[in-house]
Amino acid sequence: MGLLKITNGTLITPYRYIRGGTVVIEDGRIRGIHERDVEVPDATVLDAKGKYVAPGFIDIHVHGGGGYDFMDGTEEAFLKIAELHARYGTTALVPTTLTAEKEDLLHTLDAYEQANRNNRKGAAFLGMHLEGPYFAMSQRGAQDPRYIRNPDPQEYEEILAYSSSIVRWSAAPELEGAIPFGRRLREKGILAAVAHTDAIYEDVLTAFETGYSLATHLYSAMSGVTRRNAFRYAGVIESAFLLDMDVEIITDGVHLPPPLLKLAYKIKGADRTALITDAMRAAGMPEGESTLGSLKNGLKVIVEDGVAKLPDRSSFAGSVATTNQLVRNMVQLADVSLLDAVRMASTTPARIMGVEGRKGSLAPGKDADLVIFDDSLTIAATLVNGQLIYSL
Repeated sequence: MGLLKITNGTLITPYRYIRGGTVVIEDGRIRGIHERDVEVPDATVLDAKGKYVAPGFIDIHVHGGGGYDFMDGTEEAFLKIAELHARYGTTALVPTTLTAEKEDLLHTLDAYEQANRNNRKGAAFLGMHLEGPYFAMSQRGAQDPRYIRNPDPQEYEEILAYSSSIVRWSAAPELEGAIPFGRRLREKGILAAVAHTDAIYEDVLTAFETGYSLATHLYSAMSGVTRRNAFRYAGVIESAFLLDMDVEIITDGVHLPPPLLKLAYKIKGADRTALITDAMRAAGMPEGESTLGSLKNGLKVIVEDGVAKLPDRSSFAGSVATTNQLVRNMVQLADVSLLDAVRMASTTPARIMGVEGRKGSLAPGKDADLVIFDDSLTIAATLVNGQLIYSL
């Protein structure tokens, strides 16, 4: 791959800005971070023209974009989604499924394997996230109720044996069989997350002790305080705040209003909060009718007001956000510093997914996954492993 030098940038390191800084890349990895221009013989030079140079954004929960959904189950869908999100600063992502029949999940895992071998123009894949189908029907949101069910060891063991690409699985911890399921995930080194759940604090505490360590799209499709026979119970939201649990938030500016963005940041901080798009196929597309899930048996939705909704407008059905928009919203809507907003889109999700040793920050030895943007968070360039895959 050779040498690449990015000069004249405002570098965003894990700790500070370096104005007029230089990043030297060799064979796809960061070789050095410098506070001024340095001589690097034979290096190709990329002038950042004073713009920010930051670690690439890592989206750990995304369903689609550019007119495609991962549940389409095709190599083309995976590659086009990766290309679309790279245009907006995503350098790595975790493709996410929806509730579905087992056969459709296995087919999607096959498509992932094929696409991962041929992904050279888009954001890198970090492995698959299965969102469901083990959810509480009462918190299904836009998940198709036809496929929601309790954890079945015979089924999930078959899926786990089928593919080694699963890195995350979201489930409702209060369901019968959910605790042994979570324990099995942790045995396999798979991130277990609580999602689409009506659990109370006692359920979540047991799940947390078992190994569930992340709250999937905090606030969305999960319980808050409830009353049962006059007594109040803390829900999943309060549990996520009380426990040392990581959270992810949909930061499209629609799912969560500014006060809730500020509250999550105030309580959990930048080191425990990951920004996610939860984007569906309409991301990067004009508003109008679309489909959530596969083209074969997905749900019809309408995209308006900057978000996907069920046709009766009773529920959101995913976002159409991109990662640069997430960072912009945290700065503009939640009054978070750019340094912390970038951390929540890079360093923190890298740690949550266990790849912080090679991704998520500007530091020597890390993969050269970088994004260059201006004050408005308009992406000027995206690099994955030192390769320029998008430029304005």
